[in-house]
Amino acid sequence: MMFIWYIIIGIIAGWIAGKIMKGSGYGLFVNMIVGIIGGVLGGWLFSLVGIESTGGIIGSLIISVVGAIVLLWFVSLVSPSHRK
Repeated sequence: MMFIWYIIIGIIAGWIAGKIMKGSGYGLFVNMIVGIIGGVLGGWLFSLVGIESTGGIIGSLIISVVGAIVLLWFVSLVSPSHRK
């Protein structure tokens, strides 16, 4: 059952991050991948500064969104379409 929650949180986090960073989502599958990777990245980044998610689903969603935003920002930096 937790696996389904991770997927749902990943989809929502990826969609929110896509809206914030690009202005639109990337589609269900890409949003899910970005959100799940962002959740792992966000959890790792927050643990580096000593912050743990104790907010349940909302806390996990916030951490996943922050991680997904960092992931999209990094991808935009190394993306060949943005280089001059």
